[in-house]
Amino acid sequence: MGRFATSWRMFKASWHVLHSRKELAVFPVLSGVAGLLVAVVFLTPAVFTIDFDSGSTTPATYLLLLAFYLVSAYVAIFFNTALISQANVALTGGDPSVAGGLRVAGANWLRILPWALLSATVSLVLRAIEERLGFLGRIVIGLIGMAWTLVTYLVLPVLVLERTGARDAIRRSATMFRGTWGENVLGNAGIGVFGFLLFLPCVLLVGLGTAAGGATLLACVIIAVGWGLLVAIIIAALSGIYRTALYRYAADGTSAAAFADTDLGHAFPPRRR
Repeated sequence: MGRFATSWRMFKASWHVLHSRKELAVFPVLSGVAGLLVAVVFLTPAVFTIDFDSGSTTPATYLLLLAFYLVSAYVAIFFNTALISQANVALTGGDPSVAGGLRVAGANWLRILPWALLSATVSLVLRAIEERLGFLGRIVIGLIGMAWTLVTYLVLPVLVLERTGARDAIRRSATMFRGTWGENVLGNAGIGVFGFLLFLPCVLLVGLGTAAGGATLLACVIIAVGWGLLVAIIIAALSGIYRTALYRYAADGTSAAAFADTDLGHAFPPRRR
């Protein structure tokens, strides 16, 4: 089966779960709201540490920006933890709930902290190195970042569902990656591609509004922003469901009921010798 066809089938199966368990979409919304609050708390004082006359910044500015980045990363992982826990409940035939997800995330707040700090630090370091290199260097660093993302793709499900530490979770995620679905992970990550396609109407709306001008432009921008936010919420929820389902198959070789018709085993073809 081609990569595109497999990704499409995975997308439809994930959509089926989300459609039947709409409460799973609440977690990306909560994550976005919490992220905005974090931005207000850290970026507002950071503005007052900048000397706009000279354009210079102070050490306090960098400290606030660093704190903003780390706390934002933790907030995102916290709500992803809640989403994954309840996606697992839904995939096993249970009854997920927002309160249940928040309880799980709260119970694991300290467990996910090292992973949040590590993943945010790695991303920050790679970005800093990338900005200082030439074109070829940026490509190399980009590939390293992609490899890191793929190898650690299942770290959070392992942390949440196996209640292990960050170091063991990274090792287990790497083992799952090497032993089952590494060669075809890009083909099965088609949710991102479909998300991009769903965002295209936003561009068209803005283009039409720009051509029309006046009140039409304002209306098109408002609709485009609303549609874009809706798509972002849906894609975030679908990604959590998809990741949880892949973890379950990699961990114990079983497919959730909602994925029975999609043959989840195609997401983990045996490695060629």
